[in-house]
Amino acid sequence: MSPRSLRASVAVAAFAVAACGFHLQGRAPLPPALKTTYVDAKDEQSDFVQGLRKALLSEGTRVADASTDAAAVVRILEDQMTERVLAVSPSNVPVEYELTYTVRFSVAADGKELLAPQEVSATRQFSFDEHIMLAKDNEEAVLRDALARDLVGVVMRRLSRVQ
Repeated sequence: MSPRSLRASVAVAAFAVAACGFHLQGRAPLPPALKTTYVDAKDEQSDFVQGLRKALLSEGTRVADASTDAAAVVRILEDQMTERVLAVSPSNVPVEYELTYTVRFSVAADGKELLAPQEVSATRQFSFDEHIMLAKDNEEAVLRDALARDLVGVVMRRLSRVQ
């Protein structure tokens, strides 16, 4: 295939992909109503709340220190990590766990509700071996952080659609 026909093929493919509405997923800008936002949470230091604040800042939102200084308030109604045993060994020792991170949130601005309370959750499973406990504890911490990051991404996408 000649370089000219290769370029033409690539151009045709690019036009076809663009014509069908395909676009790479990226960050969607937040609406103007969220330019100055206060995050109202019981646990200010949770992985999710810290990640949400960072994500808001990276989108150019000013995160206010008080609700009176903000145009919008993101209320974190629930921020909970649960752990459940999925499997046990013949000697009745847990060998597999399931972590579930659940967040309920709502958004209000100028005295009106922009997003009614919504719940999002993410779940991961991990194995456990008491002989390598330190490594498994580290794996659990990494999974908890990954779950929080996943939920921050989901919430940010929902915030970008606020009207």
